[in-house]
Amino acid sequence: MIILDIAIYTLIVVVLIQAFFYLHIFGKFAFRNSKKAVKNPTTPVSVIICAKNEAENLKTFLPSVIQQDYKNFEVVLINDASHDDTLEVMESFSKVNQHIKIVNVEPVETFWGNKKYPLTLGIKAAKHNVLLFIDADCKPVSKYWIKDMVSNFNSQTSIVLGYGAYSKVKNSFLNKLIRFETLHTAISYLSLAKLGMPYMGVGRNLAYTKAQFFKVNGFMKHMHIRSGDDDLFVNEAATNSNTRICVSTDSFTTSLPKTSFKSWFKQKRRHVSTAKHYKLNHKITLAFFYTSSFLFWVLSITLLTFWHFPIYVIALIVIRFIITFVTYGFSAKKLNEKDLILFLPFLEIFLIISQMAIFINNIISKPKHWK
Repeated sequence: MIILDIAIYTLIVVVLIQAFFYLHIFGKFAFRNSKKAVKNPTTPVSVIICAKNEAENLKTFLPSVIQQDYKNFEVVLINDASHDDTLEVMESFSKVNQHIKIVNVEPVETFWGNKKYPLTLGIKAAKHNVLLFIDADCKPVSKYWIKDMVSNFNSQTSIVLGYGAYSKVKNSFLNKLIRFETLHTAISYLSLAKLGMPYMGVGRNLAYTKAQFFKVNGFMKHMHIRSGDDDLFVNEAATNSNTRICVSTDSFTTSLPKTSFKSWFKQKRRHVSTAKHYKLNHKITLAFFYTSSFLFWVLSITLLTFWHFPIYVIALIVIRFIITFVTYGFSAKKLNEKDLILFLPFLEIFLIISQMAIFINNIISKPKHWK
Protein backbone atom coordinates (compact mmCIF):
# COMPACT_ATOMS: atom_id res chain seq x y z
CA MET A 1 0.00 0.00 0.00
CA ILE A 2 2.86 2.39 0.81
CA ILE A 3 4.30 1.76 -2.65
CA LEU A 4 0.97 2.64 -4.26
CA ASP A 5 0.74 5.79 -2.14
CA ILE A 6 4.16 6.83 -3.40
CA ALA A 7 3.02 6.00 -6.94
CA ILE A 8 0.01 8.34 -6.77
CA TYR A 9 2.14 11.24 -5.52
CA THR A 10 4.71 10.48 -8.20
CA LEU A 11 1.95 10.51 -10.82
CA ILE A 12 0.89 13.98 -9.65
CA VAL A 13 4.44 15.24 -10.12
CA VAL A 14 4.71 13.55 -13.51
CA VAL A 15 1.47 15.14 -14.74
CA LEU A 16 2.73 18.55 -13.60
CA ILE A 17 5.98 17.99 -15.52
CA GLN A 18 4.04 16.91 -18.60
CA ALA A 19 1.78 19.96 -18.32
CA PHE A 20 4.87 22.17 -18.20
CA PHE A 21 6.27 20.59 -21.34
CA TYR A 22 3.04 20.65 -23.33
CA LEU A 23 1.78 24.08 -22.30
CA HIS A 24 4.97 26.06 -21.80
CA ILE A 25 7.50 24.45 -24.17
CA PHE A 26 5.41 22.83 -26.92
CA GLY A 27 2.90 25.65 -26.51
CA LYS A 28 5.53 28.03 -27.92
CA PHE A 29 4.85 26.46 -31.27
CA ALA A 30 1.26 25.29 -30.85
CA PHE A 31 -0.32 28.52 -29.60
CA ARG A 32 1.87 31.25 -31.08
CA ASN A 33 2.37 32.51 -34.60
CA SER A 34 5.77 32.65 -36.26
CA LYS A 35 7.46 35.93 -37.10
CA LYS A 36 6.60 37.43 -40.48
CA ALA A 37 9.13 36.77 -43.22
CA VAL A 38 10.14 38.73 -46.30
CA LYS A 39 7.31 38.51 -48.85
CA ASN A 40 9.31 38.30 -52.08
CA PRO A 41 12.91 37.29 -51.43
CA THR A 42 15.46 37.63 -54.22
CA THR A 43 18.42 36.00 -52.48
CA PRO A 44 20.18 33.49 -54.79
CA VAL A 45 19.91 29.90 -53.54
CA SER A 46 21.71 26.60 -54.03
CA VAL A 47 19.39 23.62 -53.55
CA ILE A 48 21.46 20.60 -52.56
CA ILE A 49 20.41 16.98 -53.07
CA CYS A 50 22.71 14.13 -52.07
CA ALA A 51 21.74 10.84 -53.69
CA LYS A 52 23.04 7.30 -53.32
CA ASN A 53 21.30 4.75 -55.55
CA GLU A 54 18.29 7.00 -56.03
CA ALA A 55 17.77 6.82 -59.80
CA GLU A 56 14.04 6.12 -59.69
CA ASN A 57 13.33 8.65 -56.95
CA LEU A 58 15.20 11.36 -58.86
CA LYS A 59 13.07 10.68 -61.94
CA THR A 60 9.95 11.07 -59.81
CA PHE A 61 10.78 13.93 -57.47
CA LEU A 62 13.51 16.07 -59.06
CA PRO A 63 11.08 17.82 -61.47
CA SER A 64 9.19 19.32 -58.49
CA VAL A 65 12.45 20.99 -57.41
CA ILE A 66 13.50 22.15 -60.87
CA GLN A 67 10.06 23.67 -61.50
CA GLN A 68 10.10 25.89 -58.40
CA ASP A 69 8.74 29.41 -58.87
CA TYR A 70 11.93 31.24 -57.93
CA LYS A 71 14.10 33.44 -60.12
CA ASN A 72 17.63 32.76 -58.95
CA PHE A 73 18.53 29.23 -57.88
CA GLU A 74 20.74 26.33 -58.89
CA VAL A 75 20.35 22.65 -58.09
CA VAL A 76 23.49 20.85 -56.91
CA LEU A 77 23.10 17.10 -57.43
CA ILE A 78 25.60 14.96 -55.55
CA ASN A 79 26.10 11.40 -56.71
CA ASP A 80 27.52 9.53 -53.74
CA ALA A 81 29.27 6.59 -55.43
CA SER A 82 26.00 5.06 -56.63
CA HIS A 83 26.04 1.68 -58.33
CA ASP A 84 22.71 2.14 -60.11
CA ASP A 85 21.80 4.70 -62.81
CA THR A 86 21.77 7.71 -60.47
CA LEU A 87 24.57 9.53 -62.30
CA GLU A 88 23.00 8.88 -65.71
CA VAL A 89 19.65 10.23 -64.49
CA MET A 90 21.36 13.35 -63.13
CA GLU A 91 23.13 13.90 -66.44
CA SER A 92 19.88 13.53 -68.39
CA PHE A 93 18.31 16.28 -66.30
CA SER A 94 21.35 18.55 -66.60
CA LYS A 95 21.23 18.36 -70.41
CA VAL A 96 17.86 20.15 -70.45
CA ASN A 97 18.38 22.40 -67.42
CA GLN A 98 21.36 24.74 -67.28
CA HIS A 99 20.83 25.43 -63.57
CA ILE A 100 21.84 21.90 -62.57
CA LYS A 101 25.36 21.22 -61.30
CA ILE A 102 26.55 17.65 -60.77
CA VAL A 103 29.13 16.64 -58.18
CA ASN A 104 30.21 13.04 -58.79
CA VAL A 105 31.83 11.55 -55.69
CA GLU A 106 34.02 8.49 -56.10
CA PRO A 107 34.26 5.90 -53.30
CA VAL A 108 36.70 6.89 -50.54
CA GLU A 109 37.56 4.17 -48.03
CA THR A 110 38.12 6.63 -45.17
CA PHE A 111 34.61 8.08 -45.54
CA TRP A 112 32.77 4.96 -46.71
CA GLY A 113 29.13 5.06 -45.71
CA ASN A 114 29.41 8.64 -44.45
CA LYS A 115 27.02 11.08 -46.13
CA LYS A 116 28.86 14.07 -44.67
CA TYR A 117 31.82 13.69 -47.03
CA PRO A 118 29.84 13.99 -50.31
CA LEU A 119 27.68 16.70 -48.76
CA THR A 120 30.79 18.72 -47.94
CA LEU A 121 31.96 18.46 -51.54
CA GLY A 122 28.54 19.55 -52.74
CA ILE A 123 28.47 22.52 -50.39
CA LYS A 124 31.92 23.61 -51.57
CA ALA A 125 30.73 23.37 -55.19
CA ALA A 126 27.61 25.47 -54.54
CA LYS A 127 28.00 29.00 -55.89
CA HIS A 128 25.46 30.70 -53.60
CA ASN A 129 25.68 31.48 -49.89
CA VAL A 130 22.16 30.29 -48.99
CA LEU A 131 21.90 26.49 -49.09
CA LEU A 132 18.60 24.63 -49.11
CA PHE A 133 18.60 20.87 -48.49
CA ILE A 134 16.13 18.20 -49.52
CA ASP A 135 16.46 14.41 -49.89
CA ALA A 136 16.27 12.58 -53.19
CA ASP A 137 13.08 10.78 -52.14
CA CYS A 138 11.34 14.02 -51.18
CA LYS A 139 9.33 16.61 -53.03
CA PRO A 140 8.16 20.12 -52.09
CA VAL A 141 4.40 20.27 -51.65
CA SER A 142 4.30 23.60 -53.46
CA LYS A 143 6.17 25.47 -56.20
CA TYR A 144 6.78 28.19 -53.58
CA TRP A 145 8.92 25.99 -51.32
CA ILE A 146 12.16 27.82 -52.06
CA LYS A 147 10.53 31.23 -51.71
CA ASP A 148 8.96 30.48 -48.35
CA MET A 149 12.07 28.90 -46.84
CA VAL A 150 14.44 31.60 -48.10
CA SER A 151 12.12 34.39 -46.99
CA ASN A 152 13.12 33.68 -43.38
CA PHE A 153 16.75 34.67 -43.87
CA ASN A 154 17.92 38.10 -42.76
CA SER A 155 21.13 39.70 -41.52
CA GLN A 156 20.94 37.77 -38.22
CA THR A 157 19.47 34.46 -39.43
CA SER A 158 21.78 31.82 -40.85
CA ILE A 159 19.72 28.66 -40.16
CA VAL A 160 16.08 27.97 -41.07
CA LEU A 161 14.32 24.83 -39.82
CA GLY A 162 11.52 23.48 -42.01
CA TYR A 163 9.02 20.64 -41.74
CA GLY A 164 9.47 17.41 -43.69
CA ALA A 165 6.32 15.30 -43.66
CA TYR A 166 5.63 11.78 -44.87
CA SER A 167 3.00 10.85 -47.42
CA LYS A 168 -0.32 9.57 -46.10
CA VAL A 169 -1.32 5.94 -46.69
CA LYS A 170 -4.94 4.99 -46.09
CA ASN A 171 -5.82 2.23 -43.63
CA SER A 172 -2.24 1.82 -42.43
CA PHE A 173 -1.49 1.97 -38.72
CA LEU A 174 2.25 1.90 -39.45
CA ASN A 175 1.88 4.98 -41.62
CA LYS A 176 0.04 6.76 -38.82
CA LEU A 177 2.76 5.76 -36.35
CA ILE A 178 5.52 7.03 -38.67
CA ARG A 179 3.71 10.30 -39.25
CA PHE A 180 2.91 10.71 -35.55
CA GLU A 181 6.57 10.22 -34.62
CA THR A 182 7.50 12.77 -37.28
CA LEU A 183 4.84 15.17 -35.97
CA HIS A 184 6.02 14.81 -32.39
CA THR A 185 9.67 15.29 -33.34
CA ALA A 186 8.77 18.40 -35.33
CA ILE A 187 6.75 19.86 -32.47
CA SER A 188 9.73 19.25 -30.19
CA TYR A 189 12.47 20.84 -32.29
CA LEU A 190 10.29 23.68 -33.59
CA SER A 191 9.06 24.52 -30.08
CA LEU A 192 12.52 24.50 -28.52
CA ALA A 193 13.79 26.65 -31.40
CA LYS A 194 11.07 29.19 -30.64
CA LEU A 195 11.99 28.96 -26.97
CA GLY A 196 15.56 29.91 -27.91
CA MET A 197 17.07 26.44 -27.62
CA PRO A 198 17.32 25.00 -31.16
CA TYR A 199 18.75 21.49 -31.04
CA MET A 200 18.06 19.74 -34.36
CA GLY A 201 16.65 19.92 -37.85
CA VAL A 202 15.82 17.40 -40.58
CA GLY A 203 17.73 17.12 -43.85
CA ARG A 204 14.47 16.63 -45.74
CA ASN A 205 13.83 20.35 -45.32
CA LEU A 206 16.63 22.46 -43.90
CA ALA A 207 18.43 25.64 -44.92
CA TYR A 208 21.57 27.36 -43.75
CA THR A 209 24.26 29.61 -45.14
CA LYS A 210 27.56 28.51 -46.56
CA ALA A 211 29.22 31.06 -44.27
CA GLN A 212 27.65 29.40 -41.22
CA PHE A 213 28.79 25.99 -42.42
CA PHE A 214 32.42 27.06 -42.65
CA LYS A 215 32.19 29.11 -39.47
CA VAL A 216 31.85 25.88 -37.46
CA ASN A 217 34.25 23.98 -39.77
CA GLY A 218 31.44 22.07 -41.40
CA PHE A 219 30.98 18.53 -40.13
CA MET A 220 34.53 18.18 -38.78
CA LYS A 221 33.56 17.78 -35.11
CA HIS A 222 31.30 14.85 -35.88
CA MET A 223 32.70 13.55 -39.19
CA HIS A 224 33.56 10.27 -37.43
CA ILE A 225 29.84 9.74 -36.74
CA ARG A 226 28.25 8.40 -39.90
CA SER A 227 24.79 9.87 -39.33
CA GLY A 228 23.80 13.33 -38.13
CA ASP A 229 24.57 15.50 -41.13
CA ASP A 230 21.42 17.43 -40.29
CA ASP A 231 20.66 17.24 -36.56
CA LEU A 232 24.26 17.22 -35.28
CA PHE A 233 25.15 20.18 -37.48
CA VAL A 234 22.17 22.16 -36.22
CA ASN A 235 22.92 21.10 -32.64
CA GLU A 236 26.40 22.54 -32.97
CA ALA A 237 25.73 25.64 -35.07
CA ALA A 238 22.24 26.84 -34.10
CA THR A 239 21.74 29.56 -31.48
CA ASN A 240 18.88 31.63 -30.15
CA SER A 241 19.83 34.53 -32.43
CA ASN A 242 20.73 32.83 -35.71
CA THR A 243 17.87 30.34 -36.10
CA ARG A 244 14.28 30.66 -37.31
CA ILE A 245 11.54 28.20 -38.13
CA CYS A 246 9.39 28.08 -41.26
CA VAL A 247 5.99 26.36 -41.06
CA SER A 248 3.95 27.96 -43.83
CA THR A 249 2.08 25.20 -45.68
CA ASP A 250 3.87 26.01 -48.95
CA SER A 251 7.24 25.40 -47.29
CA PHE A 252 6.61 21.75 -46.41
CA THR A 253 8.21 18.78 -48.13
CA THR A 254 6.87 15.27 -48.23
CA SER A 255 8.72 11.95 -48.41
CA LEU A 256 7.92 8.33 -49.10
CA PRO A 257 7.37 6.53 -45.76
CA LYS A 258 8.71 3.10 -44.94
CA THR A 259 6.28 0.33 -45.72
CA SER A 260 7.37 -2.20 -43.10
CA PHE A 261 7.90 -1.86 -39.38
CA LYS A 262 11.31 -3.51 -39.69
CA SER A 263 12.66 -0.95 -42.16
CA TRP A 264 11.22 1.96 -40.16
CA PHE A 265 12.70 0.53 -36.96
CA LYS A 266 16.15 0.38 -38.59
CA GLN A 267 15.80 3.94 -39.84
CA LYS A 268 14.85 5.24 -36.40
CA ARG A 269 17.74 3.37 -34.79
CA ARG A 270 20.11 5.37 -37.00
CA HIS A 271 18.40 8.64 -36.16
CA VAL A 272 18.24 8.02 -32.41
CA SER A 273 21.90 6.99 -32.27
CA THR A 274 22.97 10.60 -32.88
CA ALA A 275 21.05 12.01 -29.89
CA LYS A 276 23.76 10.98 -27.44
CA HIS A 277 26.04 13.53 -29.14
CA TYR A 278 23.71 16.48 -28.48
CA LYS A 279 24.67 19.24 -26.08
CA LEU A 280 24.14 18.29 -22.44
CA ASN A 281 21.23 20.68 -21.81
CA HIS A 282 19.43 19.30 -24.85
CA LYS A 283 19.93 15.70 -23.73
CA ILE A 284 18.66 16.50 -20.24
CA THR A 285 15.57 18.29 -21.56
CA LEU A 286 14.66 15.50 -23.97
CA ALA A 287 15.37 12.75 -21.43
CA PHE A 288 13.21 14.54 -18.87
CA PHE A 289 10.26 14.64 -21.25
CA TYR A 290 10.53 11.04 -22.47
CA THR A 291 11.01 9.73 -18.93
CA SER A 292 7.96 11.61 -17.67
CA SER A 293 5.88 10.31 -20.61
CA PHE A 294 6.95 6.74 -19.88
CA LEU A 295 6.24 7.11 -16.15
CA PHE A 296 2.82 8.61 -16.82
CA TRP A 297 1.65 5.48 -18.63
CA VAL A 298 3.32 3.01 -16.27
CA LEU A 299 1.98 4.70 -13.13
CA SER A 300 -1.50 5.25 -14.58
CA ILE A 301 -1.90 1.65 -15.69
CA THR A 302 -0.47 0.33 -12.40
CA LEU A 303 -2.74 2.46 -10.21
CA LEU A 304 -5.84 1.67 -12.28
CA THR A 305 -5.00 -2.04 -12.21
CA PHE A 306 -4.94 -2.02 -8.41
CA TRP A 307 -7.82 0.50 -8.34
CA HIS A 308 -5.86 2.69 -5.94
CA PHE A 309 -7.41 6.17 -5.53
CA PRO A 310 -9.30 5.64 -8.84
CA ILE A 311 -11.06 9.01 -8.81
CA TYR A 312 -7.80 10.92 -8.43
CA VAL A 313 -6.00 8.77 -11.00
CA ILE A 314 -8.77 9.15 -13.56
CA ALA A 315 -8.85 12.90 -12.92
CA LEU A 316 -5.08 13.17 -13.50
CA ILE A 317 -5.35 11.09 -16.69
CA VAL A 318 -8.19 13.25 -18.01
CA ILE A 319 -6.32 16.48 -17.25
CA ARG A 320 -3.21 15.20 -19.00
CA PHE A 321 -5.25 13.99 -21.99
CA ILE A 322 -6.97 17.35 -22.38
CA ILE A 323 -3.62 19.14 -22.34
CA THR A 324 -2.06 16.79 -24.89
CA PHE A 325 -5.08 16.78 -27.21
CA VAL A 326 -5.21 20.58 -27.26
CA THR A 327 -1.46 21.01 -27.79
CA TYR A 328 -1.18 18.31 -30.43
CA GLY A 329 -4.40 19.53 -32.03
CA PHE A 330 -3.18 23.10 -32.59
CA SER A 331 0.23 21.84 -33.73
CA ALA A 332 -1.21 19.23 -36.09
CA LYS A 333 -3.45 21.85 -37.66
CA LYS A 334 -0.39 23.99 -38.45
CA LEU A 335 1.47 21.01 -39.91
CA ASN A 336 -1.49 19.53 -41.80
CA GLU A 337 -1.59 16.33 -39.73
CA LYS A 338 -5.04 16.70 -38.15
CA ASP A 339 -6.16 13.16 -38.98
CA LEU A 340 -3.69 11.78 -36.41
CA ILE A 341 -5.30 13.41 -33.38
CA LEU A 342 -8.16 10.92 -33.14
CA PHE A 343 -5.65 8.10 -32.57
CA LEU A 344 -3.43 10.07 -30.18
CA PRO A 345 -3.44 7.79 -27.07
CA PHE A 346 -2.81 4.60 -29.09
CA LEU A 347 -0.08 6.19 -31.21
CA GLU A 348 1.63 7.60 -28.14
CA ILE A 349 1.70 4.21 -26.40
CA PHE A 350 3.07 2.44 -29.47
CA LEU A 351 5.65 5.18 -29.97
CA ILE A 352 6.88 4.94 -26.37
CA ILE A 353 7.17 1.15 -26.68
CA SER A 354 9.05 1.55 -29.98
CA GLN A 355 11.39 4.13 -28.50
CA MET A 356 12.20 1.85 -25.57
CA ALA A 357 12.92 -1.01 -27.97
CA ILE A 358 15.14 1.24 -30.10
CA PHE A 359 17.01 2.46 -27.03
CA ILE A 360 17.65 -1.10 -25.83
CA ASN A 361 18.69 -2.29 -29.31
CA ASN A 362 21.12 0.59 -29.74
CA ILE A 363 22.78 -0.37 -26.46
CA ILE A 364 23.13 -4.00 -27.56
CA SER A 365 24.39 -3.32 -31.10
CA LYS A 366 25.31 -0.39 -33.34
CA PRO A 367 22.83 0.55 -36.10
CA LYS A 368 23.81 0.64 -39.77
CA HIS A 369 24.03 4.04 -41.44
CA TRP A 370 24.11 5.77 -44.84
CA LYS A 371 23.23 3.06 -47.34
